[in-house]
Amino acid sequence: MSRRYLVLAICCTSLFIVGLDNTIVNIALPSLRVDLHASTSGLQWIIDAYTLVLASLLVLGGSTGDRLGRRRVFQTGLTLFTIGSLLCSVAPSLGWLIAFRALQAVGGSMLNPVALSIITNVFREPRERARAIGVWGAVIGFSQALGPLLGGVLVESLTWRAIFWINVPFGIAAFVMAMRFVPESKAPHPRRLDPVGQVMVLVLLATVTYGIIEGPSRGWGSAEIVACFVVGAAALAGLLTYEPRRREPLLDLRFFRSVPFSGATVIAVCAFASLAGFLFLNTIYLQEVRGLSTLHAGLYQLPMAAMILIGAPLSGRIVAARGARLPLLVAGVAFVAGILPFTQITATTPAWHLWISYVLFGIGFSMVNAPITNTAVSGMPREQAGVAAAIASTSRQVGGSLGVAVIGAVVSGSTDLVHASHPAWWIIVFLGVAIFLLGLLTTGRWARGTTERMAPDSTLAPVH
Repeated sequence: MSRRYLVLAICCTSLFIVGLDNTIVNIALPSLRVDLHASTSGLQWIIDAYTLVLASLLVLGGSTGDRLGRRRVFQTGLTLFTIGSLLCSVAPSLGWLIAFRALQAVGGSMLNPVALSIITNVFREPRERARAIGVWGAVIGFSQALGPLLGGVLVESLTWRAIFWINVPFGIAAFVMAMRFVPESKAPHPRRLDPVGQVMVLVLLATVTYGIIEGPSRGWGSAEIVACFVVGAAALAGLLTYEPRRREPLLDLRFFRSVPFSGATVIAVCAFASLAGFLFLNTIYLQEVRGLSTLHAGLYQLPMAAMILIGAPLSGRIVAARGARLPLLVAGVAFVAGILPFTQITATTPAWHLWISYVLFGIGFSMVNAPITNTAVSGMPREQAGVAAAIASTSRQVGGSLGVAVIGAVVSGSTDLVHASHPAWWIIVFLGVAIFLLGLLTTGRWARGTTERMAPDSTLAPVH
């Protein structure tokens, strides 16, 4: 038993650095704007170059682990991620930083889905697996909530380049420990590669994200932006047409006949779009509107980090004992209650108002990870654990990319961030409402029956 939990700790280390990197950069955005002469769209690309590449390659990373060996791919990902972090720390310009962030993401795409499939195969008993996934969810939430605080300390005391140095010792330690303690495993019948499907996924995400980020500056009706959305729509249509005809597609669309699985995927997009949009807006607001230092801006968000640290393991236990519905409903209510006050925010909003909102938002986010992950993994056969984990992780990264792209587009070019941000905060409120409604609709008896009815039709019987 102790060895299994050591494997869990090693896998969670990789998750920690990938999750940390998702948000630690946000707190440094004002410093990066000055040092690298970046526009708002440049700041968006610093974030989205990472999340976009990560989202595009996660399914490939998970299926590659199933095929070539999960430990081998896991260690390869750690190596690329660590090298990418070192290169980011010495990037001489905005363009190079964006490129090195993409390299980081290539490594990160081999970590989270592979690590979760390792955990799924090590913890076979359902309750133990749910508890392990609860720990996994806690690490996801805590690493992303800790990012602004740790980033504030590093930027204030050293330089923005230090936010990338922090990954190096963790990456090296996880590599060495994985070599010694993580068992090698493969899927008995790994899926074939699907290069056409992979290219269409990449084209879909890249064109839509580019169109949203660059639309405000280039013009929504410009030929370039219209072409992006047309190509994105064509890629989506291609996926929906091409993938069902393949014997072993990159994205097996039959899985989405399961209402709980589909619901978990959409909820993940909504939750992580909310988090990414919140962190992007809130960081700029605290530093450029309220005039806080990087460190103080990070400290302001400490209540959110504390709530995620406390709530995420609790969410895992609730999922293990009572299922996914209660945590998802709590998450939706807390998201809405936490963000509604921001729709009327001003430059002089009392600090204690902000802290109450941070607490509520942290509670909401702490509740959402465990039910998403457990539902997604339990909706696929264990031999395809890498693909299951990859789809769950992909939906998170897609949400993060879209959150930064959409929220950034709403406030882009405005000289009055406070008033320009009000519609953006309303978008996050509506995402919280969507989480509540989806949690209600996709966790009932009818929804569970859609997963059970898939079993006779395919090899997609749920893992109980």
